[in-house]
Amino acid sequence: MLTLRQIEIIRAIMVTGSIAGAAKLLNISAPGVSRLMKYTEDMVGVPLFNRRHGRYVPTPEARNVFDLLDNIHLKVEDLQNAIGRLGRGDGRELSFASVPSIANVMVPRAVERLKRRFPDIGIEIDILKIEQSIDYLLLGRGEVVAISSRFDHSIIDFAPLATGRLFCIVSLDSELAQQDSIRPADIVKHPLIGIDPNDPYGRIMTEIFRREGLSFDMKIKTRFGITVGSLVAAGLGIAIIDEFTAAYGKMRDVKCLEIEAKTTFSTYAAYRNDMALSVYAESLIELLRSEMKTVSSPPQQGLQKRRKT
Repeated sequence: MLTLRQIEIIRAIMVTGSIAGAAKLLNISAPGVSRLMKYTEDMVGVPLFNRRHGRYVPTPEARNVFDLLDNIHLKVEDLQNAIGRLGRGDGRELSFASVPSIANVMVPRAVERLKRRFPDIGIEIDILKIEQSIDYLLLGRGEVVAISSRFDHSIIDFAPLATGRLFCIVSLDSELAQQDSIRPADIVKHPLIGIDPNDPYGRIMTEIFRREGLSFDMKIKTRFGITVGSLVAAGLGIAIIDEFTAAYGKMRDVKCLEIEAKTTFSTYAAYRNDMALSVYAESLIELLRSEMKTVSSPPQQGLQKRRKT
């Protein structure tokens, strides 16, 4: 049985009419082409080419074989092109969702790396609340949801992404900006801005107060962490925020204070366990986990200071 390499060399000689031409076309040595061609003719038992005026011409006995070889070569080319498109993500689309806290900074960084890996892939990203993720996955709107807490469900599994911390953010103009850390008991003495405590993400932010039996008054509630940061920068209060939202200096004109309490929380990639994930979804989870695990230093080191006016 002929190998694909033998088929490739026979066709190259057909196309170029010479050993040297075939070698150049395939970017291999001419002696190597000559040896393999002789071996192939010995194996077949009949000559495949006649040499006329310095050119290799198919023998009459081999013409039908060459037609078949040409068809095989075209199918192999089609296969290679299809594999190449698959590797680039051409004609494919990845749909996934994320809660806002992960979507703000981490998702764009992971998607940039995903596009470098699969440059032609289409991507659709939804921003969801935690409680919306069940319907999103079960209705097949996307493959994965990056989420900041987990729950029990028979069809949805959770792959760990990273463990994060919470910080207290204060305006650079406030007296608190002179500090590097703050106790929960001191946080509640100030007007609080944040996510609704009845929201799953809001509960993560305010759990430190419940754990220490502290009452708090949230004066301003909003849905997105970036909006919380802008309100704090405007001097309207202070807030608890996760390090993934505050990473890489994306929150301007605020300082992050360490909280003198246990503030760690876990994040996950949620997906259906009754369906196989695409290679693109698996890559996204891998890259998102990598990006989130690099967020290890206190965010205030990278924050920009307010300009003097």
